[in-house]
Amino acid sequence: MSRWRPPAEKSTALITAQGHQRLKVELDDLWRVRRPDVVKALAAAAAEGDRSENAEYTYRKKQLGEIDRRVRYLTKRLDALRIVDQPPTDPQAVFFGAWVELENVDSGDVSRYRIVGPDETDAPTGLISIDSPLARALLKKRVDDEFEVELPSGRHGFAILAVEYPGGEGR
Repeated sequence: MSRWRPPAEKSTALITAQGHQRLKVELDDLWRVRRPDVVKALAAAAAEGDRSENAEYTYRKKQLGEIDRRVRYLTKRLDALRIVDQPPTDPQAVFFGAWVELENVDSGDVSRYRIVGPDETDAPTGLISIDSPLARALLKKRVDDEFEVELPSGRHGFAILAVEYPGGEGR
């Protein structure tokens, strides 16, 4: 079995200031809190003797590998990210960082989303990646614009009800 994997799709290297801060806190927690705890537990498990039949030792080695992998990823990613903390020059149009209120023209359902970087996406709270089909379709649109987009659930039509940026700009 080969270890080769196809390269991951390139994701947009934009992030909000809040998202950047969350990633820095996660990296700090992994490096200063979780990793030392796992190293101590690993040393204790290793001291118990035969490692070939020691499930705790195997588990802690795997856990340490996962932490180290995430630390490497975050370290590289934080260097590559560009923080966007200013509203665009045209706050009436949809760009990165915008909160957008949408109405599904078929069902009448109203949803509210914020366009953020791929590292801070959280669909249940309304944070969608700028790389998502919905966010791509929203870019540069304005209030009262209608558009259609192909989503995993099929083709849907939406109307933009409001666009605003943190700090109150927009409508």
